Amino acid sequence: MHYGHIDIVQRAAALFDKLVVAVYENPKKRLLFSVEERVTLAQSVLEGQRNVTVCSYTGLTVDFAQSMGAQVLVRGLRAISDFEMEYQMALTNQQLCPKIDTICLMTRYEYAFLSASVIKEVFWAGGDVSHMVHPLVGASLVRKREQLGTENGSLPLITL
Repeated sequence: MHYGHIDIVQRAAALFDKLVVAVYENPKKRLLFSVEERVTLAQSVLEGQRNVTVCSYTGLTVDFAQSMGAQVLVRGLRAISDFEMEYQMALTNQQLCPKIDTICLMTRYEYAFLSASVIKEVFWAGGDVSHMVHPLVGASLVRKREQLGTENGSLPLITL
């Protein structure tokens, strides 16, 4: 979870009475943090947001949204390429579940460059990511690197 994610969550939480931050558990993807670790990190980072709940899910997002009683999916956009993907996903979700709409919030300018891939590469190359991620996430990255026993410049084949 980077500052771009946090910004979208905070802005969406101001628009809705209740917001569920859904952490996708993708068994096919080799992630740096387990789903449990990602949920715990998100809960800690978003602790001050009273109307925000964080939980994990598997399967289709629209199925999870329906099970939570959601009417809207909120997505963040950074660039035109994000729009193309999100538009296709929104149309697919509309076909799967017409009762659920998708709303996209544009990222703030200062976060437009952020992505998990960028953060991962900068961090593993020894760069400072403190302006990209919440301090709790930064500390978790350091602990994870120590657990994995990797040195700067040794980028493991994982994603955030």
